[in-house]
Amino acid sequence: MSPAPRSKQQIQALYKLREMILAGEFAPGERVSELAVVERLGISRTPVRLALTILQHEGFLQGLPGGGYRVREFSLQDVLDAIEIRGVLEGAAARLAAERRPSAEELAELQATCAAMDSIVIKPMSEEVLEQYSELNGRFHSQLLALSKSPMLSRSLAHVEALPFASPNAFVFVGFAQSEQSDILKFGQHQHADIVEAIAQGEGGRAEALAREHARLARRNLATAQKRMDLYEKVPGSFLFEAGAAPDETGADG
Repeated sequence: MSPAPRSKQQIQALYKLREMILAGEFAPGERVSELAVVERLGISRTPVRLALTILQHEGFLQGLPGGGYRVREFSLQDVLDAIEIRGVLEGAAARLAAERRPSAEELAELQATCAAMDSIVIKPMSEEVLEQYSELNGRFHSQLLALSKSPMLSRSLAHVEALPFASPNAFVFVGFAQSEQSDILKFGQHQHADIVEAIAQGEGGRAEALAREHARLARRNLATAQKRMDLYEKVPGSFLFEAGAAPDETGADG
């Protein structure tokens, strides 16, 4: 089943709050309350509450016993490992989906989402395009996982994705020109189409390999962003990493 669509306010709250955390407007360990976020964003409490819950799931925030949240801190290796493990699990999901041969009706939702993404990536790059693509991308990965018909994989992926930059929508475009952002989306979308084709053809091994490689796109984007910055501290979210963490000088895609 596809996730319920979010309202425009919910999407805005999520993106604005994530951007604030990545920009360092909240320090690691700092308490983040729902009311304070509502006042800072000027958005009603319901979409803010959902945004906080999603960011907790993504791993940017940690729930506090007495209510509210605090900004989490991670090691860089934690993030890289999480991306790698996500690739293994999503590869398994794609393989199972292909081997279990979904019906035309079951595959139709994934194909429709992929087609909708095709129409997005040809548009001129903008914040709205990124939001639309990210929404559809999350739906695509949810539908792919559903086709595996494996609750065990679903639970495992939920844990792995609870780290910054590890989820399918954790795009890192720091310092990239709009043309480069567009190239990244088009490349990722080409991979989506190949995964759908492999599943439709019942090619389990190919579907698995494609999905694993697709997950590495997040890893390459993060590594490229690190190498493109004059100072590592300029990478959004780098301050969330533990003291002493440093960029991978050899490139993180090895």
